[in-house]
Amino acid sequence: MSNLKSFQLKFVREERHFLLPTVKTIIIAQNLYDILFQYVINPEREENLRLFLNKLETHIKSKSKAPFSIPYSELEFLEEGLQELRLLNWIELDVAVCELIVEDADEEDVENILEFLENYLMFNKVENTNHIYIYPDELIRY
Repeated sequence: MSNLKSFQLKFVREERHFLLPTVKTIIIAQNLYDILFQYVINPEREENLRLFLNKLETHIKSKSKAPFSIPYSELEFLEEGLQELRLLNWIELDVAVCELIVEDADEEDVENILEFLENYLMFNKVENTNHIYIYPDELIRY
């Protein structure tokens, strides 16, 4: 990694997330849909549920080492359904939202930096942004 571009991580905020630490199968997404659909009372909420499950499926297919998480604010539409997630062992925790800053970088440069960071941090990249969610070290302690 000697050709790694210089970069910075800028702390943006702390954010409350729901997290599923171990995701092994795509079937989880369908099961969640079946469980949570009862809390969806209009087309807008159904679309929000589909977006949430699409994010989960994308994460599972990515085979990421980091857990799947989603901001609490993106799931508030479930209202009582949030209790179902808790009963299914989803964890509520705070994650750090950081911005990856790289001057004059192309997509390959960013990918190299993210691969480098995987050796030091447990994180997920936020799709279509230059942000990453960094998870607390209590998730990775031995």
